[in-house]
Amino acid sequence: MPALDGMRVLDMTQYEAGTSCTQALAWLGADVVKIERPGMGDPGRGVARGIDPRPYFLNWNSNKRSVAMDLSKPEGRELFLRMVPRFDVFVENYGPGVIEKLDIDYPVLRELHPPLIYARIKGFGLEGPYAHFKSYDMVAQAMGGAFSVTGFPGGPPTRPGLTIGDAGTGVQTALAITAAFVQRQRTGEGQFIEISMQEAMTYYMRTVIANGSEWGASAAPRRGNSSGPGTDLYPCKPFGPNDYVYLMVVTTRQWDTLCAAIDRTDMLTDTRFATEQARLEHAEELREEITKWTSQHTKHEAMQILGDGDVPAGATLDTYELHHDPHLVSRGFVQEAEHPEAGTLRFMGWPPRMSESNVPIISAPLLGEHTVEVLGEELGLADADLAPLLEGGVIAQSDGPPRSTNGGAPAGEAQEDARSAAASRSR
Repeated sequence: MPALDGMRVLDMTQYEAGTSCTQALAWLGADVVKIERPGMGDPGRGVARGIDPRPYFLNWNSNKRSVAMDLSKPEGRELFLRMVPRFDVFVENYGPGVIEKLDIDYPVLRELHPPLIYARIKGFGLEGPYAHFKSYDMVAQAMGGAFSVTGFPGGPPTRPGLTIGDAGTGVQTALAITAAFVQRQRTGEGQFIEISMQEAMTYYMRTVIANGSEWGASAAPRRGNSSGPGTDLYPCKPFGPNDYVYLMVVTTRQWDTLCAAIDRTDMLTDTRFATEQARLEHAEELREEITKWTSQHTKHEAMQILGDGDVPAGATLDTYELHHDPHLVSRGFVQEAEHPEAGTLRFMGWPPRMSESNVPIISAPLLGEHTVEVLGEELGLADADLAPLLEGGVIAQSDGPPRSTNGGAPAGEAQEDARSAAASRSR
């Protein structure tokens, strides 16, 4: 059985911080029902950046069911409140004040369903001088210190490429929800979970804080790509924008194996490089010597030689290469799933591998795809009950093509029927 089989989640999330949380729970087996506004849905559906808007939403909302319901209308709010006692968890990451305006904050839902686990993700939390400020991923990263340690010495703070402000916070929230769910098995009690994106970012800063801030007495510096002699990014042929290999030489033994792997044992006795201090003082000369070798190889060749020689090293993969990396593909990490509008999609899988829990990927839902299904299952509403709600715009359903029943499967292999994994959802 999936690890979280039996956990039922009401998902009122948008963009990424909340959707990454509920997707993590879904990938662990929870039944996640996403409540979206009719017509527009999660605004993440419209994030395009000049390209097809679907990839952003599809990457963060697989394995969920979508119910289009307008909570600003009394009838929609009433339907939602009737659904609450059927679920274990409620998650939201709307802007400050939105949930209060809808009158569905924790005291309201707890009164309806005391065992409810209620989780809120906010940029700066629910109290403090910044509590009313809006936030996005990079705002949280800037306020959490990540910009300050990214970039080259002497240069400006730099925007990190990863969206850990959102997704990193979301996964922390999913862990807290899972812990609360386990605790409820013992106590029978629900609880309130609040997480600040700014505070969540400091978790990923612990190493640079430890190695550069002297317990808060100073600011950790920007170090560029190097964190020590020999540890750096080196160019490889054919010298394209991502044709680099990263070496991380930490121990004396690794320095010895590096010299052997690149056939430069002469550097072991070269006075410029014989000790760690000498290598630090002659870092630029050392970089030139290593670059002479990497420039003769592609990044994959260099990684193979260095890896076989017991030297920690990795090719700089771009996003295309991630989808086609032979290692990730051979491990079944790159998976395919069918979407009724977008066709066959390739996804990065879920990193944790659990011997007794496997949940195939099901591509993200169309807006309102499961409205009729969920309201029928949860509230016993028949077509005659739903018709006036549909006509009045209280709820909406997808008019897209029918959903394929094929779930996610390793890329290049036959796909399995993923809906069978969800057929035994606990009610």
